[in-house]
Amino acid sequence: MTLLQPAQQAGRPTTTRHTLSVLVQDVPGVLARVAGLFSRRGFNIVSLAVGPTEQVGVSRMTVVVDVESLPLEQVVKQLNKLINVLKIVELDTGAAVQRELLLVKVRADASTRSQVLDVVQLFRAHVVDVAPEALTIETTGEPDKIAALLRMLEPFGVRELVQSGQVALARGSRAMTDRAADRPLRSA
Repeated sequence: MTLLQPAQQAGRPTTTRHTLSVLVQDVPGVLARVAGLFSRRGFNIVSLAVGPTEQVGVSRMTVVVDVESLPLEQVVKQLNKLINVLKIVELDTGAAVQRELLLVKVRADASTRSQVLDVVQLFRAHVVDVAPEALTIETTGEPDKIAALLRMLEPFGVRELVQSGQVALARGSRAMTDRAADRPLRSA
């Protein structure tokens, strides 16, 4: 017996997860324009992380979306037309290093604290705050590791959590910004 994905159960087409690395000019409004493009097409952004790059004036967006492959191609073409977009690369899961950050506050009284600490050690996570009835734990890793840690901590009682968007870089020595640096910066 196979379990169907929710989209298959409802008779909708199956979607796949895609990770896009997008270099953009670091100017006001570019995030809204990029996110708006996905929104107008009805795509849900699963994860979005934005930050500076090694080049002044250039930011990198890591956008993870669940879409069908052909409509994604159209969105990529439309993203390329945006003035502030310098370069777009789809990162293959096997050919990229992907990480997320998780901060999670877990119930941990005197009777369960040692068990929670065992889980923390098992996942090579770190305790960053201690309170009489709770521990705040920090970890970074691939999305699967983050999900596994949360499953292990759930029985103790997750009081609060925050999870960053996924960031990713292609494996190897080539940098995405190598050729993007040659492209002249245009103003909006």
